[in-house]
Amino acid sequence: MTFTHLHGSQHLTGLIKILTLLAAVIFTIAACATTTPPPPPQVNTSTAMKEGVPGGVTVNTVEVTAKVTAIDTKNRKVTFLLPDGSKETVKVPPEAANFDQISKGDLVKATLTEEVVVYLDEEGASVPGGYAAGVAIAPKGAQPGGIVAEAVQVTATVTAIDQANRTATLQFEDGNLETIPVRDDIDLSTRKVGEKVVFVVTGAVALSVEKP
Repeated sequence: MTFTHLHGSQHLTGLIKILTLLAAVIFTIAACATTTPPPPPQVNTSTAMKEGVPGGVTVNTVEVTAKVTAIDTKNRKVTFLLPDGSKETVKVPPEAANFDQISKGDLVKATLTEEVVVYLDEEGASVPGGYAAGVAIAPKGAQPGGIVAEAVQVTATVTAIDQANRTATLQFEDGNLETIPVRDDIDLSTRKVGEKVVFVVTGAVALSVEKP
């Protein structure tokens, strides 16, 4: 079944939107005085799957740049200009050791990598739900940078299979139903209602300094 795209794009969109919030915590800054708007995100996608086997792996890589347009040093607030022209103001927590390095006009650059792994849980061994996250931040005085990572696992149940139209309907843990297409190489006659489909979404945001 073609499950690899489901929910992965939704997670990716959300992670891109909060990218500047993560950047405000880690503060990887590339000083730049240019007034040119930040470029649009660069997105690359690769997919791997085995013929006849439901599921697969999709890896999305996104490079994002946001520009600092205003700084409120007293209240520790920074306003970012996003590639789509919108602005986002964030309050920087005390843990951001390199707050004093940022200046108006600086560019915050980051690379987001998301991996979506989808498979049928034919053994029934998966544990519904699951979340884990971690942050690594450069210490005060060091080269600014860091990594934020998170992993989410979601299990869905096959509630209907339409062999004529080659679709399958999944019910997720929150009760939502989604009908998705099934790859031509999957033998639907061997699939059945009640099977469990596991989605594991792992996202990481790596930030680094780029000097002009």
